[in-house]
Amino acid sequence: MLVTSCQQAGVLDPRGPIAAAQRLLLFNATAIMLVVVVPVVLATLAFAWWYRSSNTRATRSDDDRAYEGRLEFVVWSIPALVVILLGGVIWISAHELDPRAPIPGGAKPLEVEVASLDWKWLFIYPDQGIAAVNQLVIPTETPVRFRLTSATVMNSFFVPQLGSQIYTMPGMTTHLNLLASNAGEFPGFSANFSGDGFADMRFIVKAVPAGDFADWVAKVRASGSASRRVLVKATPCPSACPRSAGPRAESPGLPAPCP
Repeated sequence: MLVTSCQQAGVLDPRGPIAAAQRLLLFNATAIMLVVVVPVVLATLAFAWWYRSSNTRATRSDDDRAYEGRLEFVVWSIPALVVILLGGVIWISAHELDPRAPIPGGAKPLEVEVASLDWKWLFIYPDQGIAAVNQLVIPTETPVRFRLTSATVMNSFFVPQLGSQIYTMPGMTTHLNLLASNAGEFPGFSANFSGDGFADMRFIVKAVPAGDFADWVAKVRASGSASRRVLVKATPCPSACPRSAGPRAESPGLPAPCP
């Protein structure tokens, strides 16, 4: 956690309400577990020091009783209560952070369709009639509703600063709702091993003001985008060099045909 907190693009640096709630859950769960871990570690060190062989002041009992009901009750009740409390916190938070649950917002939700390919990400904006590869542009303070699938193997979509990792699977559709509270560029990546090149299967999420998003949509449209059906047919071509593949600018036109 300490190593991750030093990075400005991780789960401890949220830029949306979902990621902020997940960070709070992480802190709460860690604090609950530390309530047991810290005293146990300190007690272990204290007992080892006090009952060392050279300490003549330490008294030792010769009682060989193997079971003491009251002691057993105390020993097992503490971890049981911790498990119950931790389970309750996680259960409540898991339902509150349901990926399908809509996010309240004053703006109309933006619909984005996501397809994981070998080894890149295809983002389709059905209402705007455009698409992009390895770059996702969204307006700030606007709920984004994702519909995700895979054109090849099972994969995983994750933007740590926005929250909620979710799987993409061929022949199935998963749903995710996110919102960016601040403008900026947030890295996203594949969080699931899916073959050679998956480690470089990265993309950039650009959160911009609503006006800038409208300008970007108009720019992409003016550059001449292909139809969604043709784009989906052409884009699944595997990247020629997956190790060098990385985030690149929006690709409104047709990609190169498969060799």
